[in-house]
Amino acid sequence: MRPLKVSVLVGLAALVATFVWLRGCDTRIAATDIPLDAAQAEKALIAGYGEIRIYRDARIAAGDVRDWTPATEPDGLDVLMISGGGAGGAFGVGVLSAWSETGTRPQFDVVTGVSTGALIAPFAFLGSAHDGTLVHLFTSGVADDLVATKFPVGLIGSSLLRSTPMRRMVEEFITQAVLQQVAAEHRKGRRLLVLTTNLDTQRAVVWNMGAIANSGRLDALKLFQDIMIASASIPGVYPAVMIEAESGGRRFQEMHSDGGSTSQVLILPQAILASTNPLVPAKRQSVDFHVIVNNALIPEFATTRNRTLSVIARAYSILLKSQTQSELAILYNYAKLTGARFHLATIDAQVPYSMLDPYNASYMQAVYDLGYAGLAAGTLWKDSPEFADRRL
Repeated sequence: MRPLKVSVLVGLAALVATFVWLRGCDTRIAATDIPLDAAQAEKALIAGYGEIRIYRDARIAAGDVRDWTPATEPDGLDVLMISGGGAGGAFGVGVLSAWSETGTRPQFDVVTGVSTGALIAPFAFLGSAHDGTLVHLFTSGVADDLVATKFPVGLIGSSLLRSTPMRRMVEEFITQAVLQQVAAEHRKGRRLLVLTTNLDTQRAVVWNMGAIANSGRLDALKLFQDIMIASASIPGVYPAVMIEAESGGRRFQEMHSDGGSTSQVLILPQAILASTNPLVPAKRQSVDFHVIVNNALIPEFATTRNRTLSVIARAYSILLKSQTQSELAILYNYAKLTGARFHLATIDAQVPYSMLDPYNASYMQAVYDLGYAGLAAGTLWKDSPEFADRRL
């Protein structure tokens, strides 16, 4: 997907930030609703859940890392990472669907998701039996409902678009039965991780979704849903999600939004990458990293109008590409150092779209077909992060 498609909304959100002085619209007005300072925010926990999350850049003792690594028994380790990309998530769904039909799709030991990838990740984690749900969500046209504007109120409120359609969609498909299935797989040692951005601390938060599902708490389903919605909520375009936390005996609300603000792909927490201990025990004979990027990372020519929103949107599009390429380079180098195999799938063609219709069903079907056809033909996966335009 061309990030410009969704980033036009992001650019508009950046412009709307000039209205921030209208503090009467702030929904966090009570002193007890916000953390007092950085120290309190740093120590915040979700009451009753234990260690279900970590900051991606946190310093973690070697002994603590094992709680975030898979505990499955097979010799090999299969990791699937699904990026952000809005409607481009249909590309990843096409990849997964074709992969299932070949009969070669692994049961992944670890699945991670960011933004639209967070919406896909639980179903990818649970396996091919859930492909039908993903195909429906990303190709039937139901996603078009996600664009529900709040104009003119949106210009001075918390977001441009309403969160109701996304919440309704997540609540319909992430049910108690799905939660129980995720919990069962977590008990087998498999790991499902989702990324959000804590806007107060400006840090990426990695959530152990299997641990949440397996907690047995009555509010686990809502927390699970809230995290998925937060990860997919572009700041300023969709409202941030308030998550109840506590620190030092004081309860307050954390503001979480799009994980893509801090990372387009949830590779591994930095503490694990930097750890002197390997990601997996020495008995593992093979490690495969599969990364599905629901965006085009090749250069995409487009004449940019010399107008504020056009320039902002185009610049943000470039930023997303650069950020993603850097993250993939880090993972690739880690794989080379550790002997792991690296597999990358990206949208490698420009697909026509309308900036005014970001969840157009025709566009989503087109990128779905690209992912499906590439996997079926055996030409999809790249073994290194090369992003040059092949037409040149």
